[in-house]
Amino acid sequence: MDYQALAERVLAGGRIAREKGRAVLASPDEDMLPLLDAAFRVRRRHFGKAVQIHYLINAKSGLCPEDCAYCSQSSVSEAGIPRYSLVDDERLFEGAARAAGAGSRRYCIVMSGRGPSDAEIDRLCRAVGRIKERHGLSICCSLGLLDGAKARRLKEAGVDRLNHNLNTSEGFYARICSTHTYADRMETLSAGRGAGLELCSGVIFGQGEGEGDILDVCEALRELAPESIPVNFLHPIPGTPLAGLSHLGPRRCLRLLCLMRFYNPAAEIRVAGGREVQLRGLQPLALYPANSLFVEGYLTTPGQGAAEAHRMIRDLGFEVDDRGRKEAAKKAEAPQSL
Repeated sequence: MDYQALAERVLAGGRIAREKGRAVLASPDEDMLPLLDAAFRVRRRHFGKAVQIHYLINAKSGLCPEDCAYCSQSSVSEAGIPRYSLVDDERLFEGAARAAGAGSRRYCIVMSGRGPSDAEIDRLCRAVGRIKERHGLSICCSLGLLDGAKARRLKEAGVDRLNHNLNTSEGFYARICSTHTYADRMETLSAGRGAGLELCSGVIFGQGEGEGDILDVCEALRELAPESIPVNFLHPIPGTPLAGLSHLGPRRCLRLLCLMRFYNPAAEIRVAGGREVQLRGLQPLALYPANSLFVEGYLTTPGQGAAEAHRMIRDLGFEVDDRGRKEAAKKAEAPQSL
């Protein structure tokens, strides 16, 4: 397969055909470096060598009525995780300070549950302004299902982005969750877009989906056109229904990241949950197709520390992208006109 021709087509505004997507997934190991080089060519056009750092806080853990099979916080999980209601403002501020200290461009506030109550929205809206004033961070919220009214309140409070992942294809969705639908997720994303929020929506690979499901969700994300696409690789957590699934393996993960870059050339693509356990020693190579990563762990699992991630980025000859945070900080410090 001519990977450079595929990159040229994508950079010229063309779309990757489904048969080319299959070829990427089936590419031989000896083609790994040419494949990564072609994906990096696309990534470099839009993001250069910059890497965005993201930091998240598990602001409400467990206590969730949904039965998502991959999640340690779901109602069907027996994982031994902390369970607590929405943390107080001080904990949110402490998390923001850690995010800023880690060189993060964006602070991601995540709550378990089907969706936030009005009281929880009130508290988040009060905290967001103070966080942005103190640290100049972009704010992303992941809160479960939302309607338009709540999405508008978040936007008015200063939230920049809404995270709500598709997680898998529409056809496979009922295999991983029965308490809400793929359509419910699309409605939440529509509410966020309608409120003027940027969208962060991605996928979890490794849940038992087939090749067709992988291509379907890549195509769905291309049509949705979110500003950010987190690519998660299943971390099979003991006590969850998917605990017995085998790992994808590092090379499979790299092919999936390249595929997502070809389908979504201009989107922020973040190598997200599971990267440490699935990519293992090949983690640095993920930054050739992806331009963003999480540091300091995920919701209920640990992850690479900020200092180690910064070193990995520098060793590649890349650089941490904190321009958005610096610009927001300058804006917050500027005198306000009357």
